[in-house]
Order: sequence, then structure tokens, then C-alpha cells
Amino acid sequence: MTDVLTNGLIAIAAMIAMAGFGIPIAFSIGIVGAVGLYMTGGATFLFVMVQSLPYSVASEYSFAVIPMFVLMGTIAAFSGIISELYTAVNRWMEGLRGGLLMATTMASAGFSAISGSTIVNAAMFTRIALPEVIARGYHKGLSAGVIAAAGTFAALIPPSLTFVIFGILTEQSIGKLFMAGILPGIFTAACYMAAIPLIARIRPDWIPRSEARSTLREKVLGLRGIWPMLVLVFIVLGGIYSGITPPTTAGALGATGALAIAVLRRRITAGQVWASARETAELTAVLFVLIIAGLLFSRFLVLSGFVSDLTGFVTGSGLSPGMFILLMVLMYFVLGMFIDPLSMLVMTVPFVFPVIQAYGMHPIWFGVILCKMIEIGVITPPVGLNLFAVVGASEGRVTIGEVYVGILPFILIELVILTVLILIPEISTYLPDTMM
Repeated sequence: MTDVLTNGLIAIAAMIAMAGFGIPIAFSIGIVGAVGLYMTGGATFLFVMVQSLPYSVASEYSFAVIPMFVLMGTIAAFSGIISELYTAVNRWMEGLRGGLLMATTMASAGFSAISGSTIVNAAMFTRIALPEVIARGYHKGLSAGVIAAAGTFAALIPPSLTFVIFGILTEQSIGKLFMAGILPGIFTAACYMAAIPLIARIRPDWIPRSEARSTLREKVLGLRGIWPMLVLVFIVLGGIYSGITPPTTAGALGATGALAIAVLRRRITAGQVWASARETAELTAVLFVLIIAGLLFSRFLVLSGFVSDLTGFVTGSGLSPGMFILLMVLMYFVLGMFIDPLSMLVMTVPFVFPVIQAYGMHPIWFGVILCKMIEIGVITPPVGLNLFAVVGASEGRVTIGEVYVGILPFILIELVILTVLILIPEISTYLPDTMM
């Protein structure tokens, strides 16, 4: 192993160690990147990079997609679209064994189409669905596990912040990445829907039979709560797929549409609009700092020669593409126990993606696989972040030990889904390849 590779691995280890000691991920990445640039290119080069990089990121038009999609999701949350969606789906599912959990799965998939954050998704449905599910006698851990696992749909189903940042870091089309996530996201939700009745057969004490029934009139009337979500999905995904609007414009139209729907239905106050804007600004600032730090670190890896040496080392070692993907699965499986999805992405893409390109793998397909690997990590005990998001939002209704038990079936399901997506790349590449 060359000195360049050794120094690069030391830098990566230092970054992870700093994060482990409680230093914010963005600062851990940025500090290591800055020190590396200083040692590699000197003080003048570092000064120029630190001076120019934040401006180039903040002024890049395509990056406006981040606050637009965040704003759309926060307005949708404040305006009650999520609770109406859950109620509407629940009325159609309540006659089935495990209907409440299936309704949670479907509603979470629907909300994912207007929100790009897995943790926000999981926390929202913990507050909306968990009290009712527990009141109906469902197993606490399984119920919380479904919510935590279904929260990961937001990483695949567009508008996904994970795809946005992956596209920025790798210079891939964000529109194509969005399209690539649709079929895998639907496939994942369908697998969950099929698994819940199976779990009910294996552990009938976890999922009681439901006596609740809604009339056909109530079910049909409940569908009125779905139209706002359908309109926003049509505006955003329809515009991107048809080629009428790029992702940035689609995000702006989606945020405007969400606000217009909320105002016309009188479901949002001026204070909530301000709170949505403030929350969007806060999250966007955090993400931009993370992206800037990641790009700084990426510049160091490229300038030092680490990326080219690592690519040559891996491809020259005789390691097959399949074995490399398996190693990536194991790496993200472990990292996901300790680090949030977007931080993992920024930390690892600078040195993983060039190797993928060297192997000749489809970059859009790999974006989907990477996204799926990261999301499996955040629901993996002992420190999967989505699990703690659910426990924190449950207000003491479930313990982390109960969630550990309930999430295990869905980790197994996710591993099966990941295997299918690896073996059948067309699930991920069909829609991007047919875009206008």
C-alpha cells in the first residue's frame, strides 16, 4: 500500500474518530479536508479554496432544489395533508389483518413523495399513527419498527434529499436519480405490505384482528384527503419526467403549490408559514455546510492522489464488482449504526464513486443501491438513527429495546430487496432511460 493510500485512510479514520467524540459531522469532515489541503497544496491553496468554495456552492442555481423541496415538505406537514392521507388510507385498510400497519406503510410512501427526509417522515408518523396502533392492541415494538422502516421510503421516493446530495457530489442528473428511485420505492412499499400479513400469521398475538369497519360512503369521502398529495406529485414528478421542468423549477412549483393548497383550504396560519420558512432555512443551512465540507474533503482526496491510487488498488486487486458491492454493504451497515444518512453520503461518496466508475457500473443504478444501503444502516441496531427518532417522538410509549425487536423482520426484508435491486438493475434504470 502506498504512502498516499495510507495517509488517506488515516484522514478517513480521523474524520470518523472526531465524529465519534461528538464533534459535528460537518466540522469533522471540513477540518480533516482543510488540514489535508494545507499539507498537500499549502496555505495559499487552502486559503483560495476556503474562500471560493462556499460562494460557488451557495450561488449555484441547481442547489436551489434543496430549500424548495424542504419547504414543500414542511408546509405539507403544517397544513394537515399527512394526517388526512393517513385517515383516508386507513379507512380502506382497516378490514384487513394488520390494516393499521399497512395503512401506515402506504401513507408513509405517499408522504415520501412530498418530503425528502427519512427522520422527519419517521417522527411524523410516530406522532400520527403510533398512538392509534398501540390503542388497538398491536405489538408496540413491531408498530414502531414499521414506522421507522417505512420512514426510509423518503430516501428513495422523490423528492429525496439523499439523491439531491448524491447528484451534487457526483455531478449526476438529479432528475434521473429522482426517476430511478420511484420503482424501487414502490417495490419496497409493496414488499412491506406483503410482509405484514405474513408476520400476522407467524405471530398472531402481535397483530390483533380489527373489528372497525367504515362504510363505502365514508371510504369514498375520505379520498378527498388524498387529492392535495396527488396534485403535488403530479406537479413535481410529472414535470421532471416529461422534461417540462428541471428539478429546481419543479421544487419551486411544488412549494408554491403546497402553500396555495394550504391557503385555499384555510389549513395554515401566517405563523405556520413563518415557521415553515424558518425550519427550511435552518435545515438548508445545515445541509449546505455539510455539502461544502464534503466538497472540501473531496478536493483533498483528489489533490493528494488518494482517489486515483485507491481506484487502481481496488481494480488491480482482482476484486470482482460483486465483491466490492458486498464490501460496500458491510461498510454502510456498520456506519449507519452511528451516522445519519446524509453525513454518510458526504463522507464516503468522494472515494467510493470513482471506484464504481472504474468498474463501469451504471452511476444512476449505483445511486439507488447506495441510497438503499445507507437506509438499511439507519434502521440497524444498536444505534440506527431512525430507531431513536421514533423512540424520541413516541413520548415514552415505546422503549428502544421494544423497537429493536420490532425492526428485525424489516431489516431482513430490506436485505432481500437490496439483493433484488442489485441483481435486476433495470428496476432502477428503466424510468431514467425513458425520460423525455
